[in-house]
Amino acid sequence: MPASASAGEDPAIAQVVAYPNRGGPTVVRLLLGGHLRELREKAGVSVEAAASAIRGSHSKISRMENGRVGFKQRDVADLLTLYGVVDEAQRASVLEMARAANSPGWWHRYGDVLPSWFEAYLGLEEAASLIRVYEVHFVPGLLQTEDYARAVVRLGHPEADEEEVASRVGLRMTRQRKLYADNPPVVWAVVDETALRRAVGGPEVMRAQIRHLIELAALPNITLQIVPLNVAGNAAAGGPFTILRFAEPALSDVVYMEHLTSALYLDKPSDVEAYLRAINSLCVAAGQPQDSVRLLEEILAGL
Repeated sequence: MPASASAGEDPAIAQVVAYPNRGGPTVVRLLLGGHLRELREKAGVSVEAAASAIRGSHSKISRMENGRVGFKQRDVADLLTLYGVVDEAQRASVLEMARAANSPGWWHRYGDVLPSWFEAYLGLEEAASLIRVYEVHFVPGLLQTEDYARAVVRLGHPEADEEEVASRVGLRMTRQRKLYADNPPVVWAVVDETALRRAVGGPEVMRAQIRHLIELAALPNITLQIVPLNVAGNAAAGGPFTILRFAEPALSDVVYMEHLTSALYLDKPSDVEAYLRAINSLCVAAGQPQDSVRLLEEILAGL
């Protein structure tokens, strides 16, 4: 595996596994799981034999190798022994990654309002180097103002009290910090004009939101395109979706689609390719970034 260590990281770790440039435990689990799978296959060890070595089941090894669970130090150590990894420096670096994979992400403090199916997305979003999003109903969460986000949260959770609303909005605002950090991700958003014509929160909230989008569109890491109302039909009639791409070569693109009480994650190459074609078609149908800014100015003038 190629190494990609960032400043301040332990070089010994990066030499063994492609340590993520950004992101929390979700991505570390994915990378470590993939590394353990490579070690097992290289050693010619079956899944059943690996499961027996850690007193587990076939499904447990599968979940570990797919990065869907945390890693017990004892299990990882036993697997390294089974796979013939005896070099102490290599073992130590893999075990260090196992510890990192079990650490809580920054979103842990929002656990009271965070469903498990969305927690995985936060880890992936945090690690992504490119975030491509198509939205038809609302302004994408990463581009929302605080007041607009509050109005959207109230629409989705009408029974929530003030504390819960504040927590949900705080989570969304914290996600946005990455946009202004050093080495920020590239965000390429394609938004249907209907989402911008919908007066979420009232005229004042929408005016501030549209101004915010105009300001964001000027940032070098953000591209905003709007699909005009006069474009009949599109390549993504199924609804909003997000495609996440990572700098780490070991991680494949992931398509994320959110439902009312769950979410769908797709990483099969054929699925990803279909959604890449869809969003590329949307980009062709949408106005160019400069045209989209002019349309935002027109919408703002009409509010």
